[in-house]
Amino acid sequence: MTKAMAAVVRQPGSDFSVEMIEVETPRAGEVRVRIAGVGLCHTDLIFRDQFAPFALPGVLGHEGAGVIEAVGEGVEGLAVGDEVVVGFSSCGACPRCDEHLPSYCQSFVPLNYAGMRLDDGSTAYAKGGERVTSHFFGQSSFSALTVTRARNVVKVDTSQVALELLGPLGCGFQTGAGGVMNSLACPAGSSIAIFGGGPVGLAAVMGAVIQGCSTIVLVEPVAARRDIALELGATHVIDPGPVENLSEALRAIVPAGLDFAFDTSGVVPVIEAGLAALGSRGAIGLVGVPSKREAALSVNIAALMTPGHRIIGIIEGDSDPQAFIPELIAHHAAGRFPFDRLIRTFPLAEINEALAAQARGECIKVVLIP
Repeated sequence: MTKAMAAVVRQPGSDFSVEMIEVETPRAGEVRVRIAGVGLCHTDLIFRDQFAPFALPGVLGHEGAGVIEAVGEGVEGLAVGDEVVVGFSSCGACPRCDEHLPSYCQSFVPLNYAGMRLDDGSTAYAKGGERVTSHFFGQSSFSALTVTRARNVVKVDTSQVALELLGPLGCGFQTGAGGVMNSLACPAGSSIAIFGGGPVGLAAVMGAVIQGCSTIVLVEPVAARRDIALELGATHVIDPGPVENLSEALRAIVPAGLDFAFDTSGVVPVIEAGLAALGSRGAIGLVGVPSKREAALSVNIAALMTPGHRIIGIIEGDSDPQAFIPELIAHHAAGRFPFDRLIRTFPLAEINEALAAQARGECIKVVLIP
């Protein structure tokens, strides 16, 4: 048992409480990672606010990167000193894992959301005898130290980029890029509209550039984010605020209809506008989390069938992190995926100030440094 500083959630929707907690020695099949940096993701806030259940008090955080400092029994291929990105958890044995689609693992929900080890219900964290929920997305990395399953970590090359910036490749950036590169698999010359210019949407813009899309439209109300999208390779941007009919605005750019649309907003009218702007055999990928559990699309079945439209739910960009995270790092080294341009770092102790800055639109992607 050792101690580490962590950002703890004690009450739904409350500020994070920065506290010293106790961290276990890794058990069989686990490693302990000293976190160099961890991304702050909207999903963390969903669970903080109990939109989805997570036992409190607990430690969130699921975009960690750091250095292995202890290895549990039976772990192979990893050693103390390895630099790693910590990704989501999957079983490695079900049909989806066998297909290299671990984000659709049949045990994804309990492995990532239960907040404990599934075999015995234990947690890796405590404070003076008080149980502290751990293992969020298999890691709970809003902590200077995290204990995670060896399967969750991906060894990385940091010769071209700082280790502390790599954590968001484990979720947000791989979701955006992977949604375009893997899930939709946009071919060269195709057209795509991306709704929302946050970290996931801008990663999708970069993914569309890598894929060679000829028309890349970002729909985003914040001018600074539209500007950076153009710098990253978007061919068109739309401010939806003054637009009366978004689907018509998109069809003014691509009269025959879009080949693809990608929604990061979770806003039903935006998704419906994307559907209406699709051309023949067009597909829309959905990664945005709606603000209400009961949010639902209204879809005319005949209008969906006749042109062969497809609606695709996407988790983690259909990525196999062991292959896709190194691929994204290689694209960064080649200048094709400059994700570090989107990042602003804050000390972990200033997590609440970082959240406020992000809410004010002062930064796109926050990375916390323990």
